[in-house]
Amino acid sequence: MEEFPCEVIRNFSIIAHIDHGKSTLADRLLELTGTIQTKSTGINQQVLDKLKVERERGITVKAQTASMIHVAHGRQHLLNLIDTPGHVDFAWEVSRSLAACQGALLLVDASQGVQAQSISVFHIAKERGLKIIPVLTKIDLPASQPERMVAQLQSTFGIDPSEILYVSAKTGQGVKTVLEAIVDRIPPPSGNINSPLKAFMFDSLYDRYRGVISLVSIQDGIIQKGDRIASCHTRKKYEITEVGVMHPEEVPTSSLQPGQVGYIACNMKESSEAHIGDTLHRVGVLVDPMPGFQPSKAMVYAGVFPVDSNDFIKLEESIKRACFYIKIPLTLTDRSVTVQRESSTALGQGCRLGFLGTLHMDVFRQRLEDEYDANVIITAPTVPYKVIYKDKTVMISNPTEFPDTSDTSSKVKQVQEPVVNASIIVPEEYMGEMMNLCFAHRAENLDHRYLDSGSTSEASARAILTCTIPLSEIVTDFFDQLKSRSSGYASFDYEDGGYKASDLAKMVFLLNGKPVDALALVVHRSAQHEVGRMWVKKLHKVIPRQLFEVPIQAAVGKKIIARETLSAMRADVTAGLYGGHYERKMKHLENQKESKRKMKRIGSVDLPQDAFFDILSTKSK
Repeated sequence: MEEFPCEVIRNFSIIAHIDHGKSTLADRLLELTGTIQTKSTGINQQVLDKLKVERERGITVKAQTASMIHVAHGRQHLLNLIDTPGHVDFAWEVSRSLAACQGALLLVDASQGVQAQSISVFHIAKERGLKIIPVLTKIDLPASQPERMVAQLQSTFGIDPSEILYVSAKTGQGVKTVLEAIVDRIPPPSGNINSPLKAFMFDSLYDRYRGVISLVSIQDGIIQKGDRIASCHTRKKYEITEVGVMHPEEVPTSSLQPGQVGYIACNMKESSEAHIGDTLHRVGVLVDPMPGFQPSKAMVYAGVFPVDSNDFIKLEESIKRACFYIKIPLTLTDRSVTVQRESSTALGQGCRLGFLGTLHMDVFRQRLEDEYDANVIITAPTVPYKVIYKDKTVMISNPTEFPDTSDTSSKVKQVQEPVVNASIIVPEEYMGEMMNLCFAHRAENLDHRYLDSGSTSEASARAILTCTIPLSEIVTDFFDQLKSRSSGYASFDYEDGGYKASDLAKMVFLLNGKPVDALALVVHRSAQHEVGRMWVKKLHKVIPRQLFEVPIQAAVGKKIIARETLSAMRADVTAGLYGGHYERKMKHLENQKESKRKMKRIGSVDLPQDAFFDILSTKSK
């Protein structure tokens, strides 16, 4: 790597809305530079998407790094590419990746135009001072409208139309111009080989034989095998056992020079030692640490329980391995999953996990099932609430711990819920539907503006709708309704908006007068009757009938707000009586009634695991 000084290095990332072709463009760049071989039949697909769930769903979950060698202006250039996820749940992956770059390719689909996440990632890159190269992709599609999208880019981002590149990553058209623009427009990294070593850790992964593998960007100095390094954050010391670059798989090298991006293995055993944003330096030579990252925080919490309660130890081990050993944005790589034990009288032992969003939660569940054969029940997602007492403030993510706010002895002064600043980009004809959807989910501060004039006859103008909406309203079926009501044309993005006081209450469900803790919910009082009726009807369908009548009730505080009655199974006790006085039959029937009354008093209703699975796996209609 000595033949690549700073002036021939380009560190760049690909940023875009989800499904705008980031991974496809990365595949073509890797082929053009000879990093991977071009297939004789078919094309390379999702080379950098290494997880099974990424390939199945066609999305990028984990940012991946690849180094390419490209000849330009008679010299070999080292291009370090970082492919990033496009979904809003993994926005922290994007900001982390951009910290190691000097430029970014902003991809915009020529048939869909600027989307919500396009705006979000553009501002993240702009804040970090990156050189942005606008690229219009999928120009080969019949539905593409390059002229209209250029006007959108100009009005939304203030981009000069002459700077925009036109490519089709699928066919390879125009991809060479992207390589030329990377070399010509993106500035090289700055660094001095004679200065003390300063390496910036922007990602990490786990290898079961070598421990934690750190991905680093060398700011100054040189790093070689055998060097002794230390962490600015933990002060722990390590010896480098291997250095190399991702090409796109790991390729060992003799050293890493200033401006280069690569990996190091240093016998780091514990995942807690790898702090993303940490600065590494040579032992005994102190350097000023670089500014790190704001730690990500869990937005959504859910309980994970095994279907068979005897499998809890196996499940807990699977969760730890999924967090630490697998290359997925969980505890090791982005500190986003919080794990703590939890017990439920209905579901037994389990774990309560915090995630970045509902997609993050769904990806985690799928990996547990695919790779560890774990059969799990995941409770309904909840958000962290802030309960302010007269003498303290408590964060609560589990509805069973939520206090009864109607009880004056609880000393609760105020309850606050998290809100997000949401932006929705939608064609003009769906604006009314989107506003109705937002108001139905307690949105406030609605505002909108138009992104383009819509003067073209083929398509209407698109508007961006902004609002403040409670996080609890968007973690259930908000996104599904958004796509349904807009015929799939709307795009959605949100960012943390802090906490806001709200009128919330804890809803519990009673079976035969006994509460079921695993089904507790936190609801807004304006929707409590509707939610209560919907859930008791759902419970009525899945709970097996008993030998006695079972009332299913939804209660808020001491008030019952919804009820369904599960009728008893009744044996025909008069079947063996032929003839005789009718009082003989009445005697048997009265005895049966008395027995059922006694059973109702002392009997308990066990909600089976498969009933829980049915309740929690079906979305609310």
